Amino acid sequence: MAGYRKLGRTSSQRKALLRNQVTALMNHGKIVTTEAKAKEVRKIAEKLIALAVKERDNFDTVTVSAKVPQKDKNGKRVKEVVDGKRVTVFDTVEKTIKKDQPSRLHARREMLEVFYGVKEVPADNKHRKKLTKEIDMPKKMFEEIAPKYANRNGGYTRIVKIGQRKGDAAMEVLLELV
Repeated sequence: MAGYRKLGRTSSQRKALLRNQVTALMNHGKIVTTEAKAKEVRKIAEKLIALAVKERDNFDTVTVSAKVPQKDKNGKRVKEVVDGKRVTVFDTVEKTIKKDQPSRLHARREMLEVFYGVKEVPADNKHRKKLTKEIDMPKKMFEEIAPKYANRNGGYTRIVKIGQRKGDAAMEVLLELV
């Protein structure tokens, strides 16, 4: 007996389907799917959440200095003439950043193997392309989802049966984060 459900798909199709559903679950908090798919998605999601909970505080805070170009009131770079050439003027800025420790970096890369890229598109059509944002899913896992489950030992998801689907009578369920 296999250790997973084949879901009537080839391995590449199955992997893509599960990655897509796990990404949607973590992004939206709940998804509606069939019971068999939900049980497979739950396995992957629980592992990722456990990984995020384990590594959530595993980083160092570091202060770094960076050169940033000066900008004028219109947002264009300020240039000055040096030895007959126009050169951009830079300021030195101190920034505090989070630097992942090796185990957290490994966890982030493990998550990136599963998650697809997620874009948040605004509802209004005005400036739709300009206001579209890329969501960093591992960052969301560490900063939003992991603190929520910090004092919980497993059982991060819940499957609620909805009923049978009209077309093929497959059992539909709601898979949600607890």
